Amino acid sequence: MEIEHPVQHKKEKAMDTGNWRNHYPVVDESKCIACGNCVKYCPEACIFLDDSEKAEASKSGKVAKIDLEFCKGCGVCAQVCPVNAISMRTEEGGNNNETKSKKDKEKTN
Repeated sequence: MEIEHPVQHKKEKAMDTGNWRNHYPVVDESKCIACGNCVKYCPEACIFLDDSEKAEASKSGKVAKIDLEFCKGCGVCAQVCPVNAISMRTEEGGNNNETKSKKDKEKTN
């Protein structure tokens, strides 16, 4: 079953709400089974399933991707993930998207 992203944000008109959070989610693409729980339960509709070469556990070849510009860091996605493929990390140096390490940014894209 393929679950598409329910909301398409228009970045030029949408308010950037992810810059005030204290935590952010990171998806381990090798564990993600693309069940869609995170997509379904995300209160900000900022998670979608997308193709990935690293999708080892997913039969569909898709994994969860998170739009960090809109993610508020609530952690619901990590709580509802049945295989613990999503973990929450603390923002480094404050609560700004720009402060995360390059390595973690690349994992979430």
